[in-house]
Amino acid sequence: MATKKANLKKTISEKIYGDEASHWTVHHGCLKRRQGNPGRTEHLFKVVGEKLPFEALAAVRAHVKETLGLKPYGVYVAHDSMGCPRYIGRGSVFHRLGARRKVQVLELQYFSFYLVSEKKHEREIETLLIRAAGFLLEFNSRKKRVGISHGNIRDYEAGTLFFERHYKKGKKGPAS
Repeated sequence: MATKKANLKKTISEKIYGDEASHWTVHHGCLKRRQGNPGRTEHLFKVVGEKLPFEALAAVRAHVKETLGLKPYGVYVAHDSMGCPRYIGRGSVFHRLGARRKVQVLELQYFSFYLVSEKKHEREIETLLIRAAGFLLEFNSRKKRVGISHGNIRDYEAGTLFFERHYKKGKKGPAS
């Protein structure tokens, strides 16, 4: 039984990568709302691309910068051949992905990127993705935390309400 995720229509504008020799193609498009009055909605992302082949990086970069006229800043994910996230970061998306690919050329096969509408959200989105990916980030040893230890609450923006877990130190109650 199919269910509707949203009242959206996917419109593909053009193919920006792929030829007879390549296994993959990459298309550019837009999600359009169907009938109805959604009210005023604010978008977290300007552009997203998920699990695109690294061979398409230059074509996607050129399309975003030249055709769409956007600054390519946001959050990015580099994936291995199984689609598992191995590196997550933020900043100049295509430059950083290109550098990461040069370091792990054999391991990394796909990339995802999220160009954010408000730069102030980059750090929180990166933090959320890193926490979700956890131990899979074998190339992100500086940022990942293994086990059940919580992250640093200061990774989020000022003004954020939070709940934090603390370990109670001292004697334990009577043994049963």
